[in-house]
Amino acid sequence: MRIVCRLPALMGEKRLKMSDVARGTGLGRTTIWHLYHGKATRIGFDVLAKLCVFLGCEPGDLLKLVPDEEAK
Repeated sequence: MRIVCRLPALMGEKRLKMSDVARGTGLGRTTIWHLYHGKATRIGFDVLAKLCVFLGCEPGDLLKLVPDEEAK
């Protein structure tokens, strides 16, 4: 099992760019880039909270547990 970040899908639904998310959350573009491209190996509660507040979602909307074969 693996946890995947649904940030690209949520950003797409709201038609947001990475710069919009960076500006709205105060997070660095590098942090957002890693989450967007599935390169992040961990995420802090503070980052998760900022993203959830900005996107108007819950942590379970942003992160999903999937079997390994679906995560690729």
